[in-house]
Amino acid sequence: MKIVITGASGNVGTGVLRALAADREEHEVIGICRRPPEHVPPYDTAAWRSCDLADAGARDVLDEAFAGADAVVHLAWMFQPLRHGGQLHRTNYKGTAAVLEAVARAGVPHVVQTSSIAAYAPSARPVDEDWPTTGVPGSVYGQGKAEVEVLLRRFAEENPEVAVAVVRPTLVALREASASFLALFFDPITPRWLLRLVERGQLPVLPLPAGLEVQLVHADDVGDAVVRILRQRARGAFNLAADVITAADLAHLAGARLLPVPDRLVRAAVDVLWRLHVIRMSPGWFDVGTRSPLVDTARARAELSWVARTSSTEAAREQLAGLADGAEGGSPALRRDRLSGATEPALT
Repeated sequence: MKIVITGASGNVGTGVLRALAADREEHEVIGICRRPPEHVPPYDTAAWRSCDLADAGARDVLDEAFAGADAVVHLAWMFQPLRHGGQLHRTNYKGTAAVLEAVARAGVPHVVQTSSIAAYAPSARPVDEDWPTTGVPGSVYGQGKAEVEVLLRRFAEENPEVAVAVVRPTLVALREASASFLALFFDPITPRWLLRLVERGQLPVLPLPAGLEVQLVHADDVGDAVVRILRQRARGAFNLAADVITAADLAHLAGARLLPVPDRLVRAAVDVLWRLHVIRMSPGWFDVGTRSPLVDTARARAELSWVARTSSTEAAREQLAGLADGAEGGSPALRRDRLSGATEPALT
C-alpha cells in the first residue's frame, strides 16, 4: 500500500512507523510533518514532506502526497501553547479539515484518524465506542478532539465511499518521547531530581490523587492497531488501552508508600503552578488524566484481533525511566527543544 502519515515523526507516529516496518508486506510510506526527522530507524522507512497543515501552501503538498494513496493516517496534533487557543484551533481543526478536503480531492479510499479517550464525556464506568464524545469539560485538548470528531463524522456521511476509522487511545507511553513530554507539560521548571528518586525507588512517600485509576497504552501497540486497521480497511471507532492500574499500583512501582490526596487539592496546586508559568501542564490536562473514563477494548479485540502486548505497569515503568533520563528520539518532535520558540507548534 501507499500510506501517507501526517504527524508521522511524533509519539504515535513513531509507533506506527515501527509497526509498518515490521509488517509482512512492504509499503510505500510518506511522512508529513513540519520538521522532518533524521534518517535513522524507524524514520528512514518513509519519504518526508515538510508541511504546516493549516498554511495556505499545504494544499499543493497534500495533493502531491495523496495522489494514488491507498490510505491516509492523520496523526498531526498541536498540544501547546495552550495559552494561545487560536493557534491550536488553526492547526488542529483547520489542519484536519485541510487533510480531509485533500483526501476527497485525491479520492483516497481509507482514512484513519487519531482521537483520544479525552474526547469522551466523563463516566464512572468503563465505556465503549458508543459513549458520547463531548469531551472532558474544561480540557482544551478534550474539547478539541471532540470538535474534530464531529468534523470527521460529517466527512464520513458526505463521502460514504471512503472508509473512515478513528482510534481513541488512552495515555500513550514511549521512552523516546520522554524529553518531549517534559517540554510539553513540566517545563520550564522540572524537578528532574525528584523524577530520578521516583525511578530509583528512593522516594518514601508518593502523593497521588485519591481513587486514581488509569490505563496506558504503548505507542508500539497503537501502531500495531493502526496497521491492522489498514490491512482490513476497517471503519468506525476503536478504543485502545492496556489494563487498569491504580494509585496504589503506581506507588508500588515507585517503591514508595501511597499518600492519597484529594483530587481538588492536587488540581488546585496544578492550577497555581500553571498560572505562575512554572509548568506547562494546565488544570485541563490534569482533568484529562483524572476525568477521562476507563475504556472497554472489546471491539478492537473482536474485529482487529488486537490486544495490548505491553501492560500499563510495564508502560509506566518505561515512561518513568525515560522521564528520569530525559530520553529523546531521533525526531525534532520528540526533543525537549520542541517549544524553544515562543509560538513553535508541537505536532505529534
